[in-house]
Amino acid sequence: MTDTRRVALVTGSSSGIGAEVAKALAGAGYNIVVNYSRSAEAANITVAACNAAGSDTLLVQCDVSDEAGVQAMVAEVESRFGRLDVVCNNAGTSIETLAKDFDQVSVEEWDRVMAVNVRGLFLVAKHTKALLMNGVDPCMVNTASIVGLRPGAQPLPYLASKAAVVAMTQALCLALGPKVRVNAVAPGWMEGEWMERMLGENYGKLMNRRAKMTPLARCVTDKDVAEAVLTLVEHMNFVTGETIVIDGGFARTT
Repeated sequence: MTDTRRVALVTGSSSGIGAEVAKALAGAGYNIVVNYSRSAEAANITVAACNAAGSDTLLVQCDVSDEAGVQAMVAEVESRFGRLDVVCNNAGTSIETLAKDFDQVSVEEWDRVMAVNVRGLFLVAKHTKALLMNGVDPCMVNTASIVGLRPGAQPLPYLASKAAVVAMTQALCLALGPKVRVNAVAPGWMEGEWMERMLGENYGKLMNRRAKMTPLARCVTDKDVAEAVLTLVEHMNFVTGETIVIDGGFARTT
């Protein structure tokens, strides 16, 4: 293929943060690899949006916790584009059991969260390394969370997995440097479906309270996170090993 556009793989990009990151990168001139595990219909909506922005988009179904699946996905990227310049490790999962009830979490629930959020990042990094090393201004951006830096009431396996993402980001910046920059983003309280499910009928009240306690007077959106990811990819050429908190200043004032 003779297309000279840079190529970005965004895992977990059927919806939410991943979808917004994929669309932002497509709008910035990248060809996008949209990865999903189960939500084919939503993933195709992301593909259509990326194509509308000018991307030659590749859609790949893959559970990032499965090594054979990751290997096959990376092989498909190489076959289609012959290159890979950006990896955004966004695929993630959680459970609904809060930390105070950690003794109710099953081993299977714990292992599944760790498999996707931690092993998945490892496998994608492992199998994209060779392509990234040959990329143009290559970089990796991992989706962490504020709870990986300031654990709270969230599910124990989730906050542990996001702390691991922060640590892995720091280690990978050494392992892949100086060729590949590796950073993470750590969103605070997010507007949208995930928090609606976690907070239930208290969603509106608790989100409004958090917004009032935030210097920028609102909670984080998917587009806020995508904007930060795009900035890390496109402009912050001497930044690596960092975890950028995106919470409107809340963590600095509480």
